[in-house]
Amino acid sequence: MKAIVLNGTNATLVSSRSIPKLRDDYLLIKTVTVALNPTDCKAISQGRGAKNGLAGCDFAGRVEDIGPAVTKRWNKGDRVCGCTHGANSRNLDDGSFAEFIVVKGDVCMRMPDGMSFEEAAGIGVSAITCGQGLFQKLGLNLPLKPIEEKEYILIYGGSTSAGTLAIQYAKLAGYSVLTTCSPRNVDLVKSRGAEAVFDYSDPSCGEEIHRYTKGDLQLVWDTIGSDQGVRTCMTALSTKPGCRYGTILLNDIPRQDVACTRSIMMTFRGEPFHLYGKHFPASAEDFDFAKMFTRLTETLLAENKLKPHPIRICEGGLRGVLNGVGLVQQGNVSGVKLVYRVADTP
Repeated sequence: MKAIVLNGTNATLVSSRSIPKLRDDYLLIKTVTVALNPTDCKAISQGRGAKNGLAGCDFAGRVEDIGPAVTKRWNKGDRVCGCTHGANSRNLDDGSFAEFIVVKGDVCMRMPDGMSFEEAAGIGVSAITCGQGLFQKLGLNLPLKPIEEKEYILIYGGSTSAGTLAIQYAKLAGYSVLTTCSPRNVDLVKSRGAEAVFDYSDPSCGEEIHRYTKGDLQLVWDTIGSDQGVRTCMTALSTKPGCRYGTILLNDIPRQDVACTRSIMMTFRGEPFHLYGKHFPASAEDFDFAKMFTRLTETLLAENKLKPHPIRICEGGLRGVLNGVGLVQQGNVSGVKLVYRVADTP
């Protein structure tokens, strides 16, 4: 099969990769579309992933085969989307940038009728990241039980793929959502439910948010993790006790009075792995949460309560993915996720 394979310094498109062997608790998927994430770009351009491993995390496709230990009900031909652990040094067959892939069956999502494979391709990583960051780690109420009293949350980086979903999840859970983005993406984040939007590049952004909330902001989830972003978030937060800041990276924060939570999305499969030179043990808790949250997300998508991030369909299939890495790294992608049709691969 055709696949994007890491070679230790970058990645290449090959045409003779063996179809991965089905594992007991996995699905074999015929991939229809894939989406490109910043983590994929780092793995491909910086040689972070294991040599000869498959790259890619996000996918949408059809079920080809079902492992005997999968507990979620699937049938051959079902339309499915989700994510896997691309560039995984513990298993070289984990990755989505290929014509056939194996993915953990109990944390995949059934696509709703009417949703295209292109739209579905970019949901997996962002949904899992939001679930862990907002609800499992930061402790927000789930959309199943929204809060009734007004409470602010700042989603820093609202026009990212995780950001637009986070705005919607938090709003469905009853929170008053504030966010940051560039001026060109204001309409996008407002369409997803942001109450107020602030220009992240404005040096007074943190002060403006603090003023808007009258010093009552106690919840922040940071989808970017930059030093500038951390400073803005710390300034925006209240000086009252009980403030919480969640992030997806391992940033240090300058305020000792703020509780910091961090999430590494790859723990969602309940399997051990290595990342950033660190060993992460298997987490049954994270796997159980991911099973619950992917089912919740399925329901929200089916009820049209959750909109996928805007997409840009790019040419070239899997070969096009390699070109897309450069676009992302050059800063030429904003407010959209790059999506590729696998059948377009030359």
